[in-house]
Amino acid sequence: MKIPVRLTVNGRDHEVSIDTRMVLADLLREELDLTGTHVGCGTGSCGACTVILDGQTIKSCCVLAVDVDGGRVTTIEGLSPNGAEDLHPVQRAFIENQGLQCGFCTPGMILSAIQLLSENPNPSEEDIRHGIAGNLCRCTGYVMVVDAIAAAASAMRSSEKHESGRKPQ
Repeated sequence: MKIPVRLTVNGRDHEVSIDTRMVLADLLREELDLTGTHVGCGTGSCGACTVILDGQTIKSCCVLAVDVDGGRVTTIEGLSPNGAEDLHPVQRAFIENQGLQCGFCTPGMILSAIQLLSENPNPSEEDIRHGIAGNLCRCTGYVMVVDAIAAAASAMRSSEKHESGRKPQ
């Protein structure tokens, strides 16, 4: 059985008719061609499918797409809509600090890091490790991932200080 679902993904409104059994990860990948959301385990254990739904990270392979009707989803593609010249600070930090190797876990790691930094702009190493605990990586050993998130936090704090120090025009 197919039903219509309306949702906003990366700032764009969509209405799709989907099977009631389809999970959000499959809707993003198969219906909207947003393949940056990866599916690893299909059970929510690896975190490769992490997206932000209505301001909170979720494992999109565990959420029925019909349950996000009316929701706002951000995927990795939504972080830099203008491509490489417009990277989110967390994306830039992952590149600059070698926080990725094969890249399979990277979209989920980055979205989890963004969620963490939105709640805690000055996380300790322990906070960072806890914040990405739901994301598995088989390549990096997490050291450079943690370093990248710490660097992103520092850059984002510096940017906020710089922005708040500007005089109104």
